[in-house]
Parts: sequence; C-alpha cells; structure tokens
Amino acid sequence: MNNKIKISFGDNVKILDSPETDMLGLSGKKGQVYGETTPSVTNVKIIGKTEEDYAINVFVDEIKKDYWFASHLLEFIDHGAGTEIVIGNHRAIRKTDGSWDESKVNSIKKWWQFWK
Repeated sequence: MNNKIKISFGDNVKILDSPETDMLGLSGKKGQVYGETTPSVTNVKIIGKTEEDYAINVFVDEIKKDYWFASHLLEFIDHGAGTEIVIGNHRAIRKTDGSWDESKVNSIKKWWQFWK
C-alpha cells in the first residue's frame, strides 16, 4: 500500500501478490473499494493476516465478486474519479483528488403525484 495515500471508499486498487491472493487467483486483479470494517466486530472473513483490527472490502468487477482484505495486500491506483453515488435525493461524484462533488437530485414526480 502506498503509505502517502490512505485507501478509502471509491478508490481503485490493485490486489498484490501473496500466498493467499495467489491461491484464490486474485493477485494482480483490480477492483474498487466498497467499504471498510473492524473485523473483531463484524466477524468477516479476511484475506491476509491483519496486524490491525481493520479490513477493506474490494469489488472485483472482472469476476463480479467482493472480498475483504488486510490493507497491506492492496495498492492504491487512483481515487475512482467519476464514480457516482445517489442516496435519496443526494448525489455525489468523485473528483480526481478524492473529494466528492455533492448536489441535490431533482426528483421527477409521477404525473399522478402533482400535489406532492
């Protein structure tokens, strides 16, 4: 992992070579960070041995599956610029520097909901 950049939600990462990632055929694959957790609380299965109580969830688009990794098995690629998330009427689009450009979404009312 690049020590200068902390991997976080939305970042694109590369899975590094290790006995565990090699055995699962994941070494060298790229994915996007979908979350992070405290394994002692959530009891998720982690790939790699973690010295800290911290794991990162990565979705590997190539195989349409996500995995939990010890952070030292991931290499930062970029912040996933252009990634868009919408929650309710809020939209956030990831910028190249890792920040989010947030805005409101204009909800389109159905014709029969004109009074709302």
